[in-house]
Amino acid sequence: MLRYEGRRLPRPEEEVVDQGLGFDLGTLVSRRRVLGFLGVGAATAGLAACGATGGSSAGTSSSASSPATASPSATAPAAEEIPDETAGPYPGDGSNGPDVLEQSGIVRSDLRSSFGDAAGAAAGVPMTLELTVADLAGGGVPFAGAAVYVWHCDREGRYSLYSEGVTEENYLRGVQIADEDGKVRFTSIFPACYTGRWPHVHFEVYPEQASITDSTSAIATSQVALPKNACDAVYATAGYASSVANLAQLTLATDNVFGDDGGASQLGAVTGNVSDGYTVTLTAGVDTTTPTGGGMAGAPAGAPPAGGPGQVPRQAEHRPGRRRQLHLLTGRTRSSPLTAERSTRWPDSSTTP
Repeated sequence: MLRYEGRRLPRPEEEVVDQGLGFDLGTLVSRRRVLGFLGVGAATAGLAACGATGGSSAGTSSSASSPATASPSATAPAAEEIPDETAGPYPGDGSNGPDVLEQSGIVRSDLRSSFGDAAGAAAGVPMTLELTVADLAGGGVPFAGAAVYVWHCDREGRYSLYSEGVTEENYLRGVQIADEDGKVRFTSIFPACYTGRWPHVHFEVYPEQASITDSTSAIATSQVALPKNACDAVYATAGYASSVANLAQLTLATDNVFGDDGGASQLGAVTGNVSDGYTVTLTAGVDTTTPTGGGMAGAPAGAPPAGGPGQVPRQAEHRPGRRRQLHLLTGRTRSSPLTAERSTRWPDSSTTP
């Protein structure tokens, strides 16, 4: 699929200059973000220089005796690309059966209830998920305008659209558009721990809202690992009984998705409690100009309880393994890890693990 500066061409058969006004405006906005970032950096450097040579007498001594240094921001974007991980067999993005991203109402912040013709709701300990997306191709600036699709299992370990009893529901799935700080925020419930997998939340990043209807347009597919202390507290509450035994058999180091680094780069930071709910935060660096990073040791074992087609997704788990070639406008190609096909054998999800 032809791309320019990480963005899909709406008219791949035409030259870049003939892609239309909408594409041109998108390119202009993207470049202004980068220029704006560089401009702020230059201005900051200039002010720092002025502070070192001038200023009040109260601050002259410290300025003269030590060089000015920038304090790292607590909300600074990630310096590294988020590892690409499996989308799992229950993505709901059209790559394996149901496509919730085609439905009106998918762009929403509260994921607890189904939408459209469905009317169910997921119960559980409240959880707010906040992801900050950084545009590494633009120098690490916030990826404003990126679309982030999030999905995860419910308190019983079931995935809507796939698992028995909830195939007609679409709760715990939704899309948010990153704000000027690159942030998206979802209101949800704390997911279960099902057999064979550490508790996690799936997400896909798309360059803009218009591209979410094509799952192959995702520029990153990854997962958020949930901290053990929060899991222990949540699973001690009513409704999560089966998660206690499942979690006891797992560690981040042995999980076949997070095990390569013990979840170090995908472990969410958590605050809160079971009464008021938890807030989970993670910064995800996304680079649209380089091969996707990260990987896993093999296809994930484990399946949520009862239900769903046991079919392997067409993209068969993003991304390590076989590589595809993405044609650039220069006529050259770059390879991008795509499918985790190293012994990709999914368990039969029609049986209870």
